[in-house]
Amino acid sequence: MKNAVIVDAVRTPFGKRDGSFRDTHPQDLAAEPLEALRERNGFEPETVEDVIYGCVSPVDEQGLNVGRLAPMVAGWGDIVPGVQLNRMCGSGQQATNFAAANIMADQHDVLIAGGVEHMTRVPMGSDGDSDTVPDSYFESFDERTHQGEGAERIAEEYGFSREAVDEIAVDSQRRWGEAWEDGRYDEQVVPVETELDGESVVVEQDEHPRPETDLETLSNLPLSFREEGDGVHHPGNSSGIVDGSSALLLASEDAADKHGWEPMARIVQTEVVGVDPVTMLKGPIPATEQVLEKADMSIDDIDLFEVNEAFAAVVAAWLEESGASWEDTNVNGGAIAHGHPLGATGAMLLTKLAHELERTGQDRALSTMCIGFGQGIATIIERV
Repeated sequence: MKNAVIVDAVRTPFGKRDGSFRDTHPQDLAAEPLEALRERNGFEPETVEDVIYGCVSPVDEQGLNVGRLAPMVAGWGDIVPGVQLNRMCGSGQQATNFAAANIMADQHDVLIAGGVEHMTRVPMGSDGDSDTVPDSYFESFDERTHQGEGAERIAEEYGFSREAVDEIAVDSQRRWGEAWEDGRYDEQVVPVETELDGESVVVEQDEHPRPETDLETLSNLPLSFREEGDGVHHPGNSSGIVDGSSALLLASEDAADKHGWEPMARIVQTEVVGVDPVTMLKGPIPATEQVLEKADMSIDDIDLFEVNEAFAAVVAAWLEESGASWEDTNVNGGAIAHGHPLGATGAMLLTKLAHELERTGQDRALSTMCIGFGQGIATIIERV
């Protein structure tokens, strides 16, 4: 079996809802990481055998297969095929896992995997509503909850207080601020030149973070999903709604050597699981357990973790069950700070880990995400 390596990994800045990308077409946003990867690594379009892109709401301006359209919008002509997939919040990470599997199976040598979500122009939930789920669904499951309610039930199950989950949120914001000021995002976030209100602008920085956030500020925010006194989640400890895209250049070791590329990391193992769709968001727990078992590793063999901060209670539950240290998790801030552009987030988490392994010289990292309707995904990478 061949090894699949991450050659390079980039993302756009994440624009806040109705922010600097509000006039940017999603397909143009999706093309930005492709252009950056080509410029940074000097390949011709025909080198890329396929583009695999995640997108959670593949309708309207994100329809018609963004994976195919993105390289065409990037000016790569008609030679590069592309495909769009939807594993909900795990889509960008699933795109990467699929690409790695194809390379390991010797089906391809050079692929790009990533994702996009423009949550301003194509709002979350645009691809379905309550009528999308048929009555027959309820023959197997008693109720259908939304993700916010799932997070609240997790907080209840584990007994997490509002202050406890708010502490995760404050840390996320602080860590993002420190990482940004320290330049840790410089190599992975590429500026985007676009139009805003008829004027040319260059977007260089994430727009959602509030690094000055403290516990007192969060304590004054109203709850998002339940009545006061009956829940813990609010906008300050939940992931931000943002617009962005992310992509990784993956290759076999032979192809990387042929093109003169120095790989950042190797894909070690991947996993995807199904869990209870009512609490919905506990997937990272068994996904982590199973990916470690498949890799013949323990939690102590991993140096860095990214656990998507869809809601703070999801991270808190994962920490309690996995035994991992919060100090090694989301070390440069998470989705509570920089936001969660659904289809792009999984690729972005792996991008963060690959760059952080390279920066610190640490060896292994694990990314995991919760997913709607009760799924979880995990990926282990290793510095090379």
